[in-house]
Amino acid sequence: MSATPSLSDNSRYEQACDQAIAMCDGNLRSTIKALIMANEYLEIELEELQAAVAAGCVPSQAFSSEAGAGSREENASKRRPHASSNAA
Repeated sequence: MSATPSLSDNSRYEQACDQAIAMCDGNLRSTIKALIMANEYLEIELEELQAAVAAGCVPSQAFSSEAGAGSREENASKRRPHASSNAA
C-alpha cells in the first residue's frame, strides 16, 4: 500500500518530534496532550469545512490565494461584476 518512508522523511519526523518535545520543556506527557489537542482541533475544522461544502458553500478561490490579500469581503467585492461591464 504505502511506501516505506525515506530516510529524509524519517529525519524530518524526528526533528518535528524533538521540536514538539522542546516546546513542552521536555515533558512528554504535555507533548502528547498538546498533539492530541491539535489533532482534535483539526478534526473539528475538517468536519466544519465538509459540512460547508455539503451545504454548497464552496469558495470561488483557494484559501491560500486570499492570505495577505485583504479580507474575504474585500476579495468578494473584487469578484463582483460591475454594472458598466455588463452594459455593453
